[in-house]
Amino acid sequence: MHSLPCRFTVLSLLLAATAFAAAPRHKVMLLTGQSNKYHDWSKCAPLVKSHLDATGLFAVDVVTTPPQGADMTGFRPKFAGYAAVVVVYEGDEWPAATKAEFVDYMRNGGGLVTVHDADNAFPYWQEWNEMIAVGGWGFKPDGNIGARDATWGPMIRWRDGRLVLDYTSPGGATHPPRHDFTIVTRAPEHPTMRGLPESWLHASDEIYSRLRGPAKNVTVLATALADKAKFPTATGEHEPMLMAITYGKGRVFHSTLGHVGPKET
Repeated sequence: MHSLPCRFTVLSLLLAATAFAAAPRHKVMLLTGQSNKYHDWSKCAPLVKSHLDATGLFAVDVVTTPPQGADMTGFRPKFAGYAAVVVVYEGDEWPAATKAEFVDYMRNGGGLVTVHDADNAFPYWQEWNEMIAVGGWGFKPDGNIGARDATWGPMIRWRDGRLVLDYTSPGGATHPPRHDFTIVTRAPEHPTMRGLPESWLHASDEIYSRLRGPAKNVTVLATALADKAKFPTATGEHEPMLMAITYGKGRVFHSTLGHVGPKET
């Protein structure tokens, strides 16, 4: 199978939705509105919504934050009642009250789906880091974008057929250039992965590598390996591409796939 990044991410969302409570249509919040200079939420979010709408399985409400640098104090979406919140966002911090309400939503059985660069959001929000297990980059206190280092926690490795937490290897997040690569299923029994092949070719995307974080309550669903002979920034490790995480009574589907840059058409 040869798949486009956003299209595959949406396919995964559809499969993940089977884990939610039965309903005529799953009510989903698509939360977006900001990204860094390497990504473009205004192109990615409409793609996600159009694919979700086309299935007839979802009732999608788009919630857009104020622009980057604008006043965020009034940003207070109501999470209750949604089967899942799909996050296509990396930008300014949410207000403390909004963060607290989202944590409460998740601890009491909410659903979260993070798409690609959403795992760069909120590098200093501990609860968010626990929800997503591991993350890549993020805005540092000086306003620059930097990789998460060992202070954020271990890296997730897939070695000898099982998840391994690597606390000792140096380095922070990186990725090889975009290219086609093979994704390998690691948890075929998980609802998200049922019906997918053991491996498949994924088109022109980034293999997020050396992600770091608390890495608690996480199941690796699929991995990918970049060829070190071709790409100097490849790690030679089977990096997690898709993950499932539990947070309280809530469930998280973390996809590192789906790069959409500002020059995409």
